[in-house]
Amino acid sequence: MTNTKKEELTIVGIAVRTSNKPGKGDKDIPRLWRKFTGENVLNRIPNKVDNTIYAMYTDYEGDHFQPYTLVIGCNVSSLDNIPEDMTVKMVPASNYTKFTAKGDLTKDAVINTWMKIWNTNLKRAYTADIEVYGEKALDPTNGEAEILVATA
Repeated sequence: MTNTKKEELTIVGIAVRTSNKPGKGDKDIPRLWRKFTGENVLNRIPNKVDNTIYAMYTDYEGDHFQPYTLVIGCNVSSLDNIPEDMTVKMVPASNYTKFTAKGDLTKDAVINTWMKIWNTNLKRAYTADIEVYGEKALDPTNGEAEILVATA
């Protein structure tokens, strides 16, 4: 885990409102990923800066036990021609603590990293946390994803 600063991002993608209660996030999150890949959302997002995929956790009602919104999408340079079925969210410029999920990103690598995060004494801001799926995640069964947690 390392500290980093991230500039503001504009994420366009698809969203779900969920929580980490049993039967919610563990069902809603995989369903949203299946929709993202199955409906070719990546290629429908206009004005992408690149093909890096972001999973943004935002609109927290409290801590990580409370409801939040998850948006899976891409950073865009413009909000022109956004499809009606897509959501726009801003990732604020902030200080983040960076964690790295390594291994099978389609199975337990990401959730295991989040469980470690939840068990730290990190002073979280609960504004916007992001998973970043870049070049190291091209082979998701043996890849790496950054998890950036906003800190207070």
